[in-house]
Amino acid sequence: MSWWPIALIVFGVNFTVWAAIGLARLIEETWRKRSLRKKLQQRGYGVEPSITVQDVAVLIPAHNEELVIKDSIEAIAALVPRCNIHVVSDGSTDRTVELAQQAGVNVISTRTNVGKAGALEEAIDRFDLVDRFRAVLLLDADTAIQPGYFDAALPFFDDPKVVAVAGAVRTRHERGLSLIGKVLVCHRQRIYAISQRLLKYGQTWRFTNATHIVPGFASMYRTSVLPYIEMNPPGLVIEDFNMTFEVYAKRLGKVAFTLGAVAVTQDPDNLRDYIRQIKRWGLGLWQTVRRHPPRLTLFSAMLTVLLLELLTSSMFFVLLPLLVVMLAVPAVYPEALSWPGLATVHTDVAEHMNLRVLLLAVTGADLALTCLVAVIERKLRFVALWIFFPFLRVLDAAVALYVFPKAWLSSTGRWTSPARRTVLERPALAGRVAVSAAVTAPAPKSVEWVE
Repeated sequence: MSWWPIALIVFGVNFTVWAAIGLARLIEETWRKRSLRKKLQQRGYGVEPSITVQDVAVLIPAHNEELVIKDSIEAIAALVPRCNIHVVSDGSTDRTVELAQQAGVNVISTRTNVGKAGALEEAIDRFDLVDRFRAVLLLDADTAIQPGYFDAALPFFDDPKVVAVAGAVRTRHERGLSLIGKVLVCHRQRIYAISQRLLKYGQTWRFTNATHIVPGFASMYRTSVLPYIEMNPPGLVIEDFNMTFEVYAKRLGKVAFTLGAVAVTQDPDNLRDYIRQIKRWGLGLWQTVRRHPPRLTLFSAMLTVLLLELLTSSMFFVLLPLLVVMLAVPAVYPEALSWPGLATVHTDVAEHMNLRVLLLAVTGADLALTCLVAVIERKLRFVALWIFFPFLRVLDAAVALYVFPKAWLSSTGRWTSPARRTVLERPALAGRVAVSAAVTAPAPKSVEWVE
C-alpha cells in the first residue's frame, strides 16, 4: 500500500470534501459581501440586523458551577442587558444559585435533578422565552462569550430560513496546567480548529447546509422553532446532537455557522474527565442516530459518510499500534519470526504495507494538520506537543468503538461532572481576545447530572 491512502485515512475523506466546499463558500461569500458593501456605499447607508441583542435571551443551565458561573455571567453581561440573562440551576448543591443572584440576573432552580436538557426545557417554559424574545443563546456555565459574537452571528437571522446559528469554540489555554493537561487542552483546540474550518464551515454553506451538530455550549436558536423541537426525549445523554437532528428531520430551516462568533470554554485537563467527556459525546451521537432513522436527504447522506469514516478510521487507529509492533519487532529482532504464528501474520501484513511508509503517512499527515493549526492559532506549542497527539487519536478511536454498541444496548444516561478550574482573570471584553489564566481547583463532590 502506498503512503497516500493511509494519509487520506488520517486526514479524513470528509475533511477533504468539505474543505473544498468550504473554499468555494469563502470565495462566493467574499465576492457577495464586497458587492453588497459597494452597493450600500453607493446608496449612502448600511443595514442593521433585523434581530439585535435586545431581542436575544441568554439561557445558562448550571449544575454545581460556582467556580466559573460568575465570570461567565460577567462576560456575557458586557454584551447583552443583564435582564436578558437567565440561569437555571439543576440540582446544584454549591453556591451556584447564590452567585448568580448576586450577579443580578434571572435565576430559577429545578425542583429535582432533571438533567441539562430537562433544565433547558423547564427554563424556556418558566421564563416564557418563546413569547418574550426572538432568539435565545444557549450558553454553558463554563463558557465566556467573546466580543464580536453577536455582530458576527445575528446578521444570519436576516435570512428567514435560518433557525440556528452555531458558535465557534476555543478552549482556554491556562497557566499552571500539568504536561498532560497542556497536551489534552491543545489536542482539543486542534480538533476545534480543524473541524470548524475544514468541516463545519463547508457543511453550513447556504447551498449545502448539512451539519451534524449545533454545539450546545454557545449557540443561538430562533425562539419560534423551539416549540417544534423535542429537547428532552428519554434515553439520550446529550441534547445538542438531538436538537440539530430535529431541525433537519422536521425541516424547520437551516443552520448557519461563522468563525467570527467565538466563545471560550474550559476543557478537561486530566485523562479521567477527558475520557468521560468523549464517551458521553460519542454515546450521545449514536443514541441520536438511533432515534432519527436516515432519510433521502443531503443531511442523511452527509451523516452516513461521516459515521462510516468515523468507524473505519477508528478501527485503523486502534489497530495501528499492533501493526507497528508487528512490523517493527522482526525488523529489530529477526529471530522473532520463529515465534509461533508471527511469521505468517508478519508476511500477510508486510504484503500490504511497510513500517516506513506506515509511520511516514501517519506522522506526516498528523504533523501537517498540527502545523496548520499552529499557523492558524499563532502558537508554537502545538508543534512542541505534537508527538503526543497521535497517541490521543488512538485513545479517541478506542473510545469511539467502545461506545458504539452501548448506544444500542444500554445506557443510564448519567454522567459525572468534570472538575472545574477557577478562572483567575476574565477574558478581555474589548480589543483582541485575551486568554484567561486558571489553576486547577479541588474537584467538587462527585455528583451526577442526568442528561
